[in-house]
Amino acid sequence: MRKIERLMNEAVNEALNWKSGNTEVKTDLSNNSRVFLHGNHIATIGEGFIQLFDGGWRTKTTKSRLNSLLFAHGADDHVFQKKGEWFVSTNSGTVKFTTGMILW
Repeated sequence: MRKIERLMNEAVNEALNWKSGNTEVKTDLSNNSRVFLHGNHIATIGEGFIQLFDGGWRTKTTKSRLNSLLFAHGADDHVFQKKGEWFVSTNSGTVKFTTGMILW
């Protein structure tokens, strides 16, 4: 895991507002953390859920940040690319990635 991803996850875990380089975490009063990459919303992490977005850019960096969040917050799920398409591997199988999807 990259240092910036470790720090991002620490900010989410501690419900802090944080920014470094191209990555930012904004936490609201309900302790839901929204993660941004280059100003684009890529994830919301709340009590018992993670909501994934591509921020309009399906890049290696976006995928890396999403997978880091999933790993750090206990999800066995991960985002991967096959033949140019994004998918999410879950406990119940593989599904096509859709922006805004919620994982429990």
